[in-house]
Formats: sequence, C-alpha cells, structure tokens
Amino acid sequence: MCGIVGLYLKNTSLKSQLGEHFATMLIGMTDRGPDSAGLAVYHDTVDEGQVKLTLQCLGKDLDWTEIGSVLETVFQAKVNYNSNYISISVAEDQEGIREWLAENHPDVKVMSEGQSIEIVKEVGTPESVVNRFNVREMQGSHIIGHTRMATESAVTTSGSHPFTTGHDFCLVHNGSLSNHNRLRKHLSQHCGITFETENDSEVAAGYLTYQLQQGKTLHEALTSALDDLDGFYTFAIGTKNGFAVLRDPVACKPAILAETDDWVAMASEYTSLADLPGIKDAKLWEPEPATVYTWGDV
Repeated sequence: MCGIVGLYLKNTSLKSQLGEHFATMLIGMTDRGPDSAGLAVYHDTVDEGQVKLTLQCLGKDLDWTEIGSVLETVFQAKVNYNSNYISISVAEDQEGIREWLAENHPDVKVMSEGQSIEIVKEVGTPESVVNRFNVREMQGSHIIGHTRMATESAVTTSGSHPFTTGHDFCLVHNGSLSNHNRLRKHLSQHCGITFETENDSEVAAGYLTYQLQQGKTLHEALTSALDDLDGFYTFAIGTKNGFAVLRDPVACKPAILAETDDWVAMASEYTSLADLPGIKDAKLWEPEPATVYTWGDV
C-alpha cells in the first residue's frame, strides 16, 4: 500500500503556503498509510560553511532543552525545537557533535543533514504527524512525504519514510525491490554507503546517493536505476534545489502528477491533489513507466 505526496513550488512567492497545502495532501493519503508518516521539508537554507542537522531520539522521551543548551554553548549551534526533534545549524565540520552525541546520548539519531533539508517522521496517523510537527506552519520551497502501511515489517519510526543517505537528499518509495539484499551488500562493502535499517527503500536511496557521488546528475542516476533496481516501485526524490519522480517499467503502483505555472505536485491518488489552488486548470497526467521526471536544478 503506502502513499506518496510531493509539492514543489515554482512560484517562490507561495513559500509561506507550502505547509498548509502539503498538510492536506499528506492527510489525504491516510487510507493508504495509517501506520506512520513522515516528510522532508526544504527550507531555511543555511550559509555556505554551515550544515543543518535534524536530530531525534528513538525509544524514549528526552529533555531536549538540556541537550540544546550544550549544543549552543559548547558547539555554538543554532537550535530549533519541534516536538521530539531538534534541528541545529553548525559549522560544516561537525564531527565533534556526532562524537559527543554517541558518547552521551547514543539514542539520539541524525535523521538528516544538509543545507536546507529537515526530516521528521513518526508512528501514528498522518493527521497526528501533521499536528505534532506543526506542518501547516512550515514554509519553504518543496516537501516530499509518505504515509506507510507496514505489510512486511514492524511499525517503527526508523522504518518509516523518508530515507536519506546523502547531503540534502531524500527518497520515499511505494512498492518493493526484489534485489535489495544483494545491492545492500554491494553498496556497503564496495561503495562506502552505510545503512541503518532493513528497509528496501533505504537501499534505493543509498544506490542513488552513490550514483550522485560518481558525478551523475539525478536524471542520469535514475536512468541507471531502471537497469539496476529490480522490482516494482514509484519513487519521489527531493534534493536541495529540485524534485523528481520515477516509476518502474511495469508501473503497477498508482501515481498522478499535476502542474501549473506556480507548482508541481505528485500523489499516489488524486484525492491528495484536489484542494490545491488552481487544480481545476492544472495539467494532470499519470507518469509514464520507466520515465524520469525532474523539476528544478537536479
């Protein structure tokens, strides 16, 4: 099952409305994924020489104010709090923070890193996730989201989407890969890609990250995926400056795209697009099998 939604704003004057429209889209996918939900929002880009980390504690409640105070005073981090997550902006050389967290708070996980990406995800209905993280108030250029119905594994935060395996990169996935175990082993042993879950979607993210590290554009990396990834899938991918969609050659998982002069949106079903401004005049189409669609500078 599972549901995918993505909203990319071509008109930058609409950035203040991003979260409001995306919240409706994510909740619209509840029937396809009531177990957990998550999103990657691209906003508040930090300066060159800075990096933004999103941190979450798995398995227990944590006094973030105490941790945030240390990060501010010791590491000169700028800290923003959002429920059981915090995002911090620090100097690009931030290994000291990772070492400090590993020693003092090993349950804290780095959910994302980059100059603009922030990932939040949690067990629960899409509406509960929207409310918990104040998604309606989010501003920015684009958001990629996912609602999960876990049919092959336990319902956990770490097993939820989006997955990130690189700087400002995220992927959400509806479907199943048949060669992910072999590919995971190859990427781990020969390509320097590390994985934190058993989810096949993380393998797809790792594969694409490695292709990008080899100098390919995202369009080229996704074209290669059509040869190297076996199974059925619909991917929505976010990067710092762009958005992409790809379906496998069989394309058995549902997807629909809509585009106006102001935005482009993707969802697993039209219901998540129905309330977007200008949808009645939008170009609507089902993405073709084995065809890479990109927007922005990717």
